[in-house]
Amino acid sequence: MQVVNMNKHSFKLRHKILVICGPTATGKTTLGIDLAKKFNGEIISADSRQVYKYMDIGTGKEWGEGIKIWGYDLTDPNKNFSVSEYFRLMKMAITDIWVRNKLPIIVGGTGLYIKSLVDGIPTVDIPKNDDLRNTLVDKTIDELFDKLAVLDSSKAASLNLSDKKNSRRLIRAIEIAVWNIENGKQKQVVEDRKEVLDENVKTLFIGLTTPKDIHIKNIKNRVDKRMNEGFIDEVENLLKIGVSWKHQSMNSLGYKESEAFFKEGLTYEEFIDKWNKNEMKYVKRQLTWFKKDKRINWFDITSPKYPKNVENLVEKWDNTSDA
Repeated sequence: MQVVNMNKHSFKLRHKILVICGPTATGKTTLGIDLAKKFNGEIISADSRQVYKYMDIGTGKEWGEGIKIWGYDLTDPNKNFSVSEYFRLMKMAITDIWVRNKLPIIVGGTGLYIKSLVDGIPTVDIPKNDDLRNTLVDKTIDELFDKLAVLDSSKAASLNLSDKKNSRRLIRAIEIAVWNIENGKQKQVVEDRKEVLDENVKTLFIGLTTPKDIHIKNIKNRVDKRMNEGFIDEVENLLKIGVSWKHQSMNSLGYKESEAFFKEGLTYEEFIDKWNKNEMKYVKRQLTWFKKDKRINWFDITSPKYPKNVENLVEKWDNTSDA
């Protein structure tokens, strides 16, 4: 990724970030592209699935209609990818966008990715510990939680139900706890490690939502569209180039459900039904995350006036002084 060195430029930069967030299948990218055209912007994808190469159909990559989209194809699908790597690369991308006096528009439903760029994450630069991960990979959810509780009881107690049942998040929490112990760091010291783009950046959050019945219909239509576009061929091609079901990338929605279709005799109808249901479960988790953020201005996409109302809000915000 080629970026411009901001230190070489002394002119006043457009230190603003527009965020378009919310659950999957609400048209975030389409809105982002429209706003990028109107407000001289470029898109920063905040989707943890779209970082992988060769996974275009199942992750729903859109190609911008002439608008630059950053955050696609950042790594091979047979490699792990962390939020710290995403933060490092997209921080440079946002700097590049600012230097060219354009507006970065973060678009996506991966709340942790958005948080890393807008608010910073205290532990984002704590490195992976592959040796530790190898010792944890075969442990059950209960074993992982018990280990975290021993290492950092406060962190274990603070986890919500979803996090308690997510092995990847539990392993990362254990990894952070071990790093803190090995480096003699107390919690406050780790908090001081928080890294952000710029404390003076002005942000506007737009959240998209829709009634549940419409959402279910949108997801079903989108899954059907991806199947018609060749999703099964895409999965077969990934397997041919050496990507396995155990790789992090194949835990993405659609791909993980297809494993039983390929290996265990799941019927086509059963596979599609499972995919649709898991998409709606993901929507619920996304809404739980985003509803906690009171900065978000929510818009119902079924309202005929919603695009114009969003545009008016962005225009008013963008016209305010950066001073």
